[in-house]
Parts: sequence; C-alpha cells; structure tokens
Amino acid sequence: MMGVGAVKHDITAMVLAGFAGLVAGACSMAIGEFVSVYTQYDIEKAQIKREREPNEEEEVADHETAASAVAFSVGGVVPMLAALFIRNHKVRMGVVAVAVSLALLVFGIFGAILGRTPVTRSCLRVLIGGWMAMAITFGFTKLLGSVSL
Repeated sequence: MMGVGAVKHDITAMVLAGFAGLVAGACSMAIGEFVSVYTQYDIEKAQIKREREPNEEEEVADHETAASAVAFSVGGVVPMLAALFIRNHKVRMGVVAVAVSLALLVFGIFGAILGRTPVTRSCLRVLIGGWMAMAITFGFTKLLGSVSL
C-alpha cells in the first residue's frame, strides 16, 4: 500500500493494492507450503530409493532459505518485465499469465533437478499452485474493485 500510495493519491488504488497484496500473500503462503511439503516428500522418497541402490549415496543439499528468496525475487520480476512495454490491458494480462506460467514451469524443472525428483509431478504441482494463486488474487481483487470504495 505504501508503494502505491507514494505515487497515487487515490484511496481506491491504495486499498486495491493492499487487498491484492493480502490475498496474493495468503495464497502464496498456503500454496507455497503445500508445494514445499510435497516437494520435500518427493525428495525424501527419491533419497530413500538412492540409498537402497548401490553406489548412489549422494546427499541432497538443503538451501531453502536462499532458494526461496531468489525464487520470490525472480518470480516477482517476470510479470513486471512481461507487462512493462504493453499498453493494451487485455494483451498485457495475457502476456503476464503466459510469462508467469513459463516461469512456474522453469521453477518446477529446477526444483525437480535440484531435488532429483520426477520433473512432471514437480512442474504440475508448481504450475497449478501458481495458477490457483493468480486466479484467486485476480477474482477477489476484481470483486472488491467492482464494489464502490
């Protein structure tokens, strides 16, 4: 809200930004936790399988704090860069959705590679979770925006 309030004096824009941030943050935390728990489950299953096979005793490095910060930062820049040069609202929304979907797939692939887990499962989990967060944030913010503030 402070960022929007710094450049817009309109209360509606400020409240909508705050609400969108609230919903997006809640979705991010809930869906992120779901993805994280099931990714960790896949990693542990893969680790157990590797330990049972001879000559394949490798450890999975745990760098979740740094990885989350980098992933959040890169994930936040992707839609901004995708939208930066597009004036038409509908085209901009479509480009942002496509760019974010591609970024989610890349994150799913990297997560699977780093955790040595099935790529398809990881990609689908991250992609569907991201789509859910975008849809919920868009829907609730659109609903609030249609109500007179």
